[in-house]
Amino acid sequence: MEFDMVNNLILVVPELTLLILACLALVIDTFIKNPASRGGIYWFTQTSLIVTICLIYFYCPHQPTVAFENSFISDPMSTVLKMFICLISFVVFLYSRDYLKENDLLKGEYFILGLFAVLGMMVMVSAYSLLTVYLGLELLSLSLYSMVAMHRDSQPATEAAMKYFVLGALASGMLLYGMSILYGVTGSLQLTVVAEYIVQQSDANHFLVFGLAFVIVGVAFKLGAAPFHMWIPDVYQGAPTSVTLFISSAPKLAAFAMAMRLLVDGMFPLLGDWQGMLIILSILSMATGNIIAISQTNIKRMLAYSTIAHVGFLLLGLIAGSRAGFAGSMFYVIIYALMSMGSFGMIILLGRKGFEADNLDDFKGLAERSPWFAFIMLCLMFSMAGVPPFVGFWAKWFVLKELVAVDMVWLAALAVLFSIIGAYYYLRIVKLMYFDQPTSMLAIKASQQMRLVLSLNGLVILALGLVPNVLMALCISALTR
Repeated sequence: MEFDMVNNLILVVPELTLLILACLALVIDTFIKNPASRGGIYWFTQTSLIVTICLIYFYCPHQPTVAFENSFISDPMSTVLKMFICLISFVVFLYSRDYLKENDLLKGEYFILGLFAVLGMMVMVSAYSLLTVYLGLELLSLSLYSMVAMHRDSQPATEAAMKYFVLGALASGMLLYGMSILYGVTGSLQLTVVAEYIVQQSDANHFLVFGLAFVIVGVAFKLGAAPFHMWIPDVYQGAPTSVTLFISSAPKLAAFAMAMRLLVDGMFPLLGDWQGMLIILSILSMATGNIIAISQTNIKRMLAYSTIAHVGFLLLGLIAGSRAGFAGSMFYVIIYALMSMGSFGMIILLGRKGFEADNLDDFKGLAERSPWFAFIMLCLMFSMAGVPPFVGFWAKWFVLKELVAVDMVWLAALAVLFSIIGAYYYLRIVKLMYFDQPTSMLAIKASQQMRLVLSLNGLVILALGLVPNVLMALCISALTR
């Protein structure tokens, strides 16, 4: 018994370490009285993420290993996603530091809540029971609600936090209701037992399908799929840009992991049922996101609808129902997180004290003000539009290829049509940067660190487009069991 407990604890060393460091950061911040010293929490947070990345790599098992009576799993997929979550969060915090300084929001709360959110994401990624999934989700959600409301003097931020909290609580309740139905029918919270029970049933169990529908509602809300997307535009626009930057990136990886654990590990025998539900969600998401984004003048709101459209594409790989399809979705969500992180990083870069560059007109003539960062934004927008040779093209190609492989050519053709529609609003930003006159010639004020990392962010999007098989091979190997 003691031996098993030691093995269990060894498996969760990264999570335990991050929890201890987050609590330590909370204690340190409590005793910091001088506002000028709050930058120390930023460095402590970044160090914590680096330590966590090292521990994830050091303690990753060579094969899938479960702990705490099949409630927690460490496998190649969890290792890859956790490392990307920590790495992306590290860059997000780096981008956010300039914004928080300029807007007098540099407080320990942002970074501490960010660490707890990362911990919640890591729990979600390794969750192997319904209870663990829910615990990780709630830890992440509660941290994000608080981060959105962090700017207490801002009415849009307060309103966005209230909407996010109310809709999030409703979605969590539906997810919990679906899990309770699955538990009532199968008699277990463990995903493996749920899957075995479904296989053993000779006839379709209507209660299981009923519970599945509620589970998909919860997953769709967390991903931001239509028609459960109502919170995304308001939260993206109303929240401080540093918070929007965080919400739009790393949590999408955790939401993908939750979908994989629940639908693939737990309810794969019901593929025919959840496949049809996801097809509807995917079509609605691609249509809603791409069409409504065209009319937006606020770039944060435009990127919010862009997120909804990208979620529709992300679901296509899951709909394919094959390992290659799942790997395609994993590739897509990682690339989307990198593109979204860079796009919101550009908004922060162009902003200054008392001014947020969150309107499309703020990007007019950027090629004259800063040719280099206009090129970086071009890389990001072309990638999001799916223009070769940028990596966004390959992200769409991999999921569409798997759809065609399972004879869903009609759905792939529909996705291509929506992608062509969506290209308009991305190319519009490129047109504003290169063909319109600038509204201001003020020099861009940003730290050298941010300039360097944002430049690397854009170049990585281009480099991965030239050698996409490197990341795709990693995704395929992570899903091979």
